[in-house]
Amino acid sequence: MRELPFETKADETPRDECGVFGIYGHPDAAAITALGLHALQHRGQEAAGIVSFDGSHFFAERRLGLVGDNFTKPAVLSQLAGQSAIGHVRYSTTGDTILRNVQPLFADLSSGGFAISHNGNLTNARTLRNQLVNAGSIFQSTTDTETIMQLVANSERDGILHRIIDSLFQIEGAYAFSILTNKKLIGARDPIGIRPLVLGELNGAYILSSETCALDMVGANFIREIDNGEIVVITESGIESFKPFPEQSLRPCIFEYIYFSRPDSIVGGENIYDCRKAMGRQLALESGIEADMVIPIPDSGVPAALGYSETSKIPFELGIIRNHYVGRTFIEPQQSIRSLSVKLKHNANRSLFKNKRVVLIDDSIVRGTTSTKIVQMVREVGASEVHMRIAAPPIRFPDFYGIDTPKKQDLLAANYSLEEMQSYIGADSLAFLSVDGLYKAMGHPNGREAAAPAFTDHCFTGDYPTFLRDQKNEKEIQQLSFLYESN
Repeated sequence: MRELPFETKADETPRDECGVFGIYGHPDAAAITALGLHALQHRGQEAAGIVSFDGSHFFAERRLGLVGDNFTKPAVLSQLAGQSAIGHVRYSTTGDTILRNVQPLFADLSSGGFAISHNGNLTNARTLRNQLVNAGSIFQSTTDTETIMQLVANSERDGILHRIIDSLFQIEGAYAFSILTNKKLIGARDPIGIRPLVLGELNGAYILSSETCALDMVGANFIREIDNGEIVVITESGIESFKPFPEQSLRPCIFEYIYFSRPDSIVGGENIYDCRKAMGRQLALESGIEADMVIPIPDSGVPAALGYSETSKIPFELGIIRNHYVGRTFIEPQQSIRSLSVKLKHNANRSLFKNKRVVLIDDSIVRGTTSTKIVQMVREVGASEVHMRIAAPPIRFPDFYGIDTPKKQDLLAANYSLEEMQSYIGADSLAFLSVDGLYKAMGHPNGREAAAPAFTDHCFTGDYPTFLRDQKNEKEIQQLSFLYESN
């Protein structure tokens, strides 16, 4: 067995991207936005922000930390006057976690105030940024979202909508935008719909949100999803829809169904909880094994474990209890007790495991560090066999669309065989859901090839749906640098 030289991480699951929310025409716009962001907190826990507009002035509050720690106090919400607002919860996909990168970003343009929230990641942001800086633009942040703002500011088109459209034609990658101007709330979704965006209504006020669970939180009615490549413009006159891009097939990110979206959300007309149960059922069909109980690694492994249990007829038990009060910013203890860090989040329900054959269900393995600790923990409380089952295919390729899957050399499945991974995490057996099995669970009975494909699934297949301009330019720069140094 080769040594696996990965850094030990306290949390090695795919990190969430971001969540956006916006509302137009409600007297409590900021408070409604804060509630919506609460519902989207799972999409980003590093920072949150709200920008509101009262018809004359824009107001902004951007804070590091959780929504509940910053936007539940009347003194804060009272500073966000107006009947329109947009908000954002953030996990940093590009740009450090510092206050100047917290969204919504805001600027005074020649056409008036302009605030923007972004979920996703632009794959040509560095290229565009270099071009803009060379042309004289001054950037205030290191986030790719400011690239959009600079493009809009530099556009020579007439009218804010035409400037936005002009800018969208220059960017590549994944995005769902919520934009607030003096007169409009604007939503935009990338041409293949990698990132989600939905439209809702609350007492005559229209809402944009990353997920339907935020509509449920504020008591709003779901109207529809924003189509891929669509721009919606909300004003006091109502809603207008524009589709400036050539038509392309919808390819939403498969990780929205596997991991990111809340189980009570509806994405692409599908209930996320039902999708994850179906993945567990398919996993049992593909890699069933004799065992005494099925144990989810909470929380994201629970629906798949229920599906696995139903199909395999092996009893489902909550054998691992999660501590929900450990934040992402927790500082790991000193080296001498760092091996105990997994118990900050997970602890085995000791009485269940003695002399039992256990199937552990999780949604993914990235580096394998958490899986290793959990398998060891289950063995220490007496399990006789520990079998790991993953309700998704192996992650073999990095992501550039807003998911924090690391470089390829840091991905366990990209560098090691199934047998090596099994040995590394210490399980008696290890199996992943197949790519075709994932598609079958998502309602495509003939597998991926017959589905055209229906999803953005590059982390499993290497099939990137857009051009990765920054990555290509970076490789070219590295090659030129090598040639220069070698000469």
